[in-house]
Amino acid sequence: MEIRNIAIIAHVDHGKTKLTDSIMKQTGMVSDENSSMDSNTLEKERGITIYSKNASVFYRGTKINIVDTPGHADFGSEVERVLRSIDSVLLVVDAQEGPMPQTRFVLKKSLELGIKPIVVINKIDKPAANPDLTQEEVFELFLDLGANDEQLDFPTIYAIGKEGIAKEHLSDESKDLSPLLDMILLKVHPAPANIEAPFRFQPFNLGYDNFLGRLAIGRIHEGTVKTGSVLNLIKANGEIQTGRVTKLFTFNGTERKEAGEAYAGDIAMISGFPKIDIGETLCENENQQPLPAISVDEPTISLNFLVNSSPFAGREGKFVTNKQLRERLEKELEVNVGLRIDFFPDYYKVYGRGELHISILLENMRREGYEVQVSQPQVIIKNTEEGKAEPFEEATIDVPEECSGIVIEKLGKRKGIMIDMKKNGNQTRMIFEVPTRGLLGYRSEFIVDTKGEGILCSRFVGYRPYAGEIKKRDVGSMISMVSGKALGFSLFNLQERGVLYIEPAVEVYEGMVIGNTSKGEEMAVNPIKGKQLTNMRASGTDDAIQLIPPQKLSIEKGLEVMAEDEYLEITPKSVRLRKQYLTEVERKRAMRKVT
Repeated sequence: MEIRNIAIIAHVDHGKTKLTDSIMKQTGMVSDENSSMDSNTLEKERGITIYSKNASVFYRGTKINIVDTPGHADFGSEVERVLRSIDSVLLVVDAQEGPMPQTRFVLKKSLELGIKPIVVINKIDKPAANPDLTQEEVFELFLDLGANDEQLDFPTIYAIGKEGIAKEHLSDESKDLSPLLDMILLKVHPAPANIEAPFRFQPFNLGYDNFLGRLAIGRIHEGTVKTGSVLNLIKANGEIQTGRVTKLFTFNGTERKEAGEAYAGDIAMISGFPKIDIGETLCENENQQPLPAISVDEPTISLNFLVNSSPFAGREGKFVTNKQLRERLEKELEVNVGLRIDFFPDYYKVYGRGELHISILLENMRREGYEVQVSQPQVIIKNTEEGKAEPFEEATIDVPEECSGIVIEKLGKRKGIMIDMKKNGNQTRMIFEVPTRGLLGYRSEFIVDTKGEGILCSRFVGYRPYAGEIKKRDVGSMISMVSGKALGFSLFNLQERGVLYIEPAVEVYEGMVIGNTSKGEEMAVNPIKGKQLTNMRASGTDDAIQLIPPQKLSIEKGLEVMAEDEYLEITPKSVRLRKQYLTEVERKRAMRKVT
């Protein structure tokens, strides 16, 4: 059977997963109407793809392997490694938004590998959709990224992924996705199936099974493999290890199906090699040439993971010790290739691709019953021959026209430089180059400044000379000086001083940060103080207190608002902010040491 291997790539929320789900339904590969490629609980809650996933469909006697990739920049490493193992990509672009930062990132990587994309202009039913303009913008993007003549002659399909409709021309009548599937058969070359050559396989993804251990998911470039075959693993440093294939799976729909044998051109899952890593080569003979290594972009931020040492430690979590934390992080390294960890006796330094990348890991850990506290995220600064260099990002911002002034002002303070600005009706699109340091902690401010109507997307563009000091925090911390239950009377008096993170009846401890102060200095407060009661009647005694709803902390919000001398305490039921030194005496002593 002929095999076609494709990946679906796009910016976040441009409709990759909906399109894949519709293909699966129309080819009869799913039995449940509500099943989706976004099967992870966090993916369902957030409505975004976090992990790349494999599926296969059968159409007109051909097997089509589909890899659905994430669209968020923090998970870019998931996309980079997939592109080496496929023959073509479906580049999905929103008909209203047009090409966005991640569209540019994934397309650049595809064109560099010589892949000829098929462009899918999706969501053509949106009220403000402009498919013709989007088609022009995509063509300009191809030119801008140095596409060759063959790549510039890309086919375009217009689609409504949610409804499962695709058409070759906007005026065509269509009821299903067959125009898209026919285009895949027409334009994507069948995967080379040289089954006579010695076996060579390269993993682009890793899985984990409690019984089988590490699973390598990748493409068979040449030859045939059977369960029980003895193979050589050529490591990145040239070292050769030998192992036996204990189990072999291929994909049927979204399910993995055990197979006795798999052939060149197909995507398979192999177990039996506990030390295998992404981009390494599994082959039949020791003297075979390894496949070109897959490199993954380096992390840009780091933070420390520590055992929870707050007064409330151990109340909610099942896993609270240093050893359990270490084991969980070692397990994460098995499958999360964008992550790097330095293990120290008292803490673990975790390097990631962005705040979302780290917060997804923390969210998964808290749901599994772990308690952990983390320090403020810091960007990774390199020392080069020219001096200090730091990561920069290209931020693309869409805002209503009246909000553009405040955005320019705020990003200017954070060392952002505007490189482009376009008006489209009442909307303004601005492109900035900003140090990653400047963007850390800015997203929540941006939402407030644009009244929730702005869109901010960014992509990593490389290391540039250090931009100097950036003052990001205009607020100070409101710190509880006592332990106990917060009372409404006390919080009513404190809410004038800034924004509160807690509500009445929440338990607090000394050193816990319960809010921020608008004037910028730190303030120790007593949130458990009640009203003085006397047996004398006074005017105003029975006035009702009105509390402003607090700004509750989530993991992402906490990582954004925390100061350098604070920890974010994360447990299965709570997210709290606390000072590293809980008492005022300890904090003053620590300040004296620093100065």
